[in-house]
Amino acid sequence: MKFATMRATVYKSTGSWYIVKDEQGNTYNARILGKFKIEGLTSTNPIAVGDEVEIVMENELEKGVTITTIHQRKNYITRTSPANKHQHHIIASNLDQSLLFATLKDPKTSQGFIDRFLISSESFHIPTIIVFNKADLYKKKEEEKFEELKAIYETIGYSVKKISVQTNEGVEEVRTLLKDKVTLLSGHSGVGKSSFLNKIFPQMNLKTQDVSGWSGKGLHTTTFAEMFDLPAGQAGVPFGGKIIDTPGIRELGLVDIPKQELSHYFPEMRALMNDCQFNNCMHTEEPNCAVKKAVNENTISADRYISYRNILDSIDEKKY
Repeated sequence: MKFATMRATVYKSTGSWYIVKDEQGNTYNARILGKFKIEGLTSTNPIAVGDEVEIVMENELEKGVTITTIHQRKNYITRTSPANKHQHHIIASNLDQSLLFATLKDPKTSQGFIDRFLISSESFHIPTIIVFNKADLYKKKEEEKFEELKAIYETIGYSVKKISVQTNEGVEEVRTLLKDKVTLLSGHSGVGKSSFLNKIFPQMNLKTQDVSGWSGKGLHTTTFAEMFDLPAGQAGVPFGGKIIDTPGIRELGLVDIPKQELSHYFPEMRALMNDCQFNNCMHTEEPNCAVKKAVNENTISADRYISYRNILDSIDEKKY
């Protein structure tokens, strides 16, 4: 008996197995047959959470399906592959926005980490909101740092929020940002992403179960991204929207960004590009550089410029 193909969305990937959900809300264990090559993409994972795919039933008894087609991605975000820094790993695709969780205490998020994440989001045209959690731990020093960072990032067009999952400060405001959107939640381990989700949607209970049966047992559920439908609120009112929870990311290596293009992903530098004397200005040693002039005049944050120089130095020229 031949089964018809169905459209589905990838909710979870564990490397070789996927959990997909069809348009009626049915969940299946899925796999791909053979090698999937996507035009012009050198990622280590052919299918990512958020992908829209076509599936065909393979084992009706155990709800096993095969993925036959991947639909065009609206966008995606990557990190350097843990196995090979010259390849990338797609974290998630088809996103409306990204929430980057950061903290100024226990553990402190470095500005370099934030800037690297923003570059990745800029390069894939994904709007990012920066959420500073653990506000209940902030003393005068952290409060001043928060105000400084808020000013830096809001000036260049990013939205910055401060919350405390412990005291509920700002939590409801951030919750409303998730409605009817596909949102990537990101941040390094310990910033409180899961605590935030369990607070606003206690029924989600982020300790996810292992998949058993057809797809093999004992999967490490914490090391892979996973998508969740946001549950209905009080009185069963549908909330709409999905979130993609990502494993704590230690380092976002930048992939496929040549040194020459790096400044294009700093909005404040991009705005001045045409004012430099040289059209291929790298904003380092060149004369009459509009970016360096803006840094000296404090219209571009010196910290952001230092981030730019550090990241520029870290890009491996041999690749290009």
